[in-house]
Amino acid sequence: MRSMGPASSLGPGAGPLWFSTRRLRPSPVLETYWRFACERQRVFFRRVLGQGPPWTADPILRSYRFTNVYRASDRVSQHLIANVIPGSSGSAADLFFRTILFKTFNRVGTWELLTARLGEPHVEDFDVERYDRALTAALASGERLYSAAYVMPTPGFGLRGKHANHLRLLRSMLADELPERLAEARSMKDAYHQLVRYPSIGPFLAFQYVIDLNYGDLLDFGEMDFVVAGPGAVDGISRCFVDLGGLPPEDVIRATAEMAAAEFERLGLPFLSLWSRPLQLIDCQNLFCEVGKYARVAHPDVRGRSGRTRIKQRYRHDPAPVRQSYPASWGIVPRLDWEPLTTLRGG
Repeated sequence: MRSMGPASSLGPGAGPLWFSTRRLRPSPVLETYWRFACERQRVFFRRVLGQGPPWTADPILRSYRFTNVYRASDRVSQHLIANVIPGSSGSAADLFFRTILFKTFNRVGTWELLTARLGEPHVEDFDVERYDRALTAALASGERLYSAAYVMPTPGFGLRGKHANHLRLLRSMLADELPERLAEARSMKDAYHQLVRYPSIGPFLAFQYVIDLNYGDLLDFGEMDFVVAGPGAVDGISRCFVDLGGLPPEDVIRATAEMAAAEFERLGLPFLSLWSRPLQLIDCQNLFCEVGKYARVAHPDVRGRSGRTRIKQRYRHDPAPVRQSYPASWGIVPRLDWEPLTTLRGG
């Protein structure tokens, strides 16, 4: 199979791009963005089909860790969708509590630890001191509580221990009846603004929480409604474009999502969607972050806003089967006999 490799030019027909009345000037990394999306999604489906490694000939993808093209396909999101949300009692408070408790640590191991020591987490049984003691004991025994996926600032409740402060933040949200207010939100942006006002929850984290809550029944908005560009995405955008024409990064993400089908066709790339679900704003946001990392090796001459030149996380094989659980409202049927997957069978 052909390696994706570094892009050297955008090729014919890939000059300046227009979004509304703004002119964007792409760099060679933008073509890599589309090639990366195509190849990383093929890796995902090869694993879904039960094929063994290596799933790609691309040396960078084989050496370093990159998230899935569709955010909902990642391991932590899959655990949230398949285990955390369905275990809720169904009330707005319990849906919120279980989702935010899980995503605060963003680590399956921490959720399983709490479940093993305290029983299935539910808002009715939430006792801050009890949870604090369990997590403090786990930390003292060498357990890692937080994922390294993104930075989780400590809320300013003045307590010793990051987790103790986060537990009190969660209690404060529940006391404010935030779950009930979120259930009445009129848009994803409205829900976002209700979350971002809490201590330590900055714009990017608030957006991530909204996406997580939207997987369940508490919220019901389309993933093309709203997006916030995280620091990694901003860095990726700075590598993909020489000039943004004055557009904010969120509009660049929207322009990218809207041009995706045409760009795959122009480049002759056989992109395999998520069982016919097109790329959404959150997916394109994540892709900019991942391509920003990929470009550090593939395009060392293109310096992004972060200035980083190395990829930290090496790829480590996880033999666990790939899950395929998605929100019911998406209407996805993850069939292995889906016709487009025939291109991947046999190697």
